[in-house]
Amino acid sequence: MWEESREEGSPLVRWSEFTDAFMDHVLPAKTKAAHAAEFESMKQGSMNVWEYHMEFACLSKYAIHMFSTMEARVRRFVQGLSPLVINEATTAAFNYDKNYGNMVAFAQATEDRKLKNRR
Repeated sequence: MWEESREEGSPLVRWSEFTDAFMDHVLPAKTKAAHAAEFESMKQGSMNVWEYHMEFACLSKYAIHMFSTMEARVRRFVQGLSPLVINEATTAAFNYDKNYGNMVAFAQATEDRKLKNRR
C-alpha cells in the first residue's frame, strides 16, 4: 500500500525511509512523544534492577536523542536507580569504564548483595 502511494518513477526507497514511514503509520507522533516523556521521568521505584533495565530498554527507543554516547546512556540509567544502589552505581560509572551491560550487571549485583545483607 505504501509503495503504491508513492509517485511513479520515484527513486528506490532506502530501508530507513520505509521504517520511518511504517513507524509513523503504526505509532503516531503523540504516542511516541508520550513514551519519550515517560522514559525521561522514569525511576526504578519498586521494580528490581532487572525489571527497571527491561523497562528502560523498551522506552529508551523513543528517546534515542538523549544518547549521543554510551556514557550518556549509562548516566541516564544510573540517575533512575533506587536509593539502595544509586551511590555505588554512580561511583562505578564515574570511576570505571562501564558500558551499559556492565552497569546493569553491577547494579543487579549490588542490589542482590544489599538485599541479602538486610535479610
